[in-house]
Amino acid sequence: MNANRRMLILSLCAFFMAFRAAAAADVDASPSAAAAAGPTVDVASVRAELGRWLDARKADEPARRKIDELWSALPAKPNELDLLDALSRSFALVDPAAAQLAELCAKPRSGHIVPAQPWLLDASTPTFLANNMRLVFGRWLVHAEMFDEAIEQLSGLAAADVVAPTTLLFYQALAQHTLLRKDDGLKTLGELDKAGPNAPRRYAVVAKLLEEDLKSLQDESLDHIARRMNDVRRKLGLGRGGKKVREQEDGIIESLDKIIKKLEDQQSSSSSSGGMQDNIRSSSPAPDSMPIGGKGPGDVNKRDIGSQADWGSISPAEREKALQEISRDFPPHFRDVIEQYFRRLAAEEKP
Repeated sequence: MNANRRMLILSLCAFFMAFRAAAAADVDASPSAAAAAGPTVDVASVRAELGRWLDARKADEPARRKIDELWSALPAKPNELDLLDALSRSFALVDPAAAQLAELCAKPRSGHIVPAQPWLLDASTPTFLANNMRLVFGRWLVHAEMFDEAIEQLSGLAAADVVAPTTLLFYQALAQHTLLRKDDGLKTLGELDKAGPNAPRRYAVVAKLLEEDLKSLQDESLDHIARRMNDVRRKLGLGRGGKKVREQEDGIIESLDKIIKKLEDQQSSSSSSGGMQDNIRSSSPAPDSMPIGGKGPGDVNKRDIGSQADWGSISPAEREKALQEISRDFPPHFRDVIEQYFRRLAAEEKP
């Protein structure tokens, strides 16, 4: 990875972190701040669908009055995030499960364990309620950097299923990009691009960056491996250390093996070419009466270095120096994997 490419990635990472920090404030955004999120939407049709749901739930008059007050407080030109927030709060006034989920999503994540929400995927849950609350939950999970869980909630949802279609597509794309689901991510970003002026401007800008980044991402490249490593670190930070994460770690080691093997083969090929040229230059043997350099008998003291390269037995100072040499051209978080690689080599060489 050259310096320019590395700088670009670092810049993008900084941009995405800043964007996520800003996006996390959407829940508490003031009307003036929220108004910049996108174009207005059809409030009347959503209110009509909400009314049908309230009738089916036989909502009482006090709840209906509170819901009317809530919708009356919307900005004159609400955007789809205003609509999604008002809808989730309306659901919470009538449905206990929706109330618990809305309360969870109104605050930052406080732990590694998120309460399961099986009711969202239950066939008995009305689709109008389930689909939109899945979007609320999935969006919160993305903010919490729980991308695997976010994918689970957002997968299967289409833009037509929710009141905030571009929000759905954008957060689906964010999760897919982070989890390196290149094909899915590019497909979702293509759908978001078709939304054109209906997409909030900041969604459109970041979506273009995500699309260009995914298009340039090559499987099994150092960049690809570095991102997979970062994903493992994220999961371990969330307390996710099960079978899937271990398999992901093994896959990273295998990818690193391939790169190292390729470099070794290239070096071997280069050395062989140089060796052939040396053989051609020295095809004539030296005369017996002429010593080949030096005046000594040619004897050397043999040093016992053991029968195998035991990485784990060298001194800490030597190991540190070797690691610095090996990882000089790799991103910083390659160090642990490289050390693990050589430890594994040593283990395989032992009888």
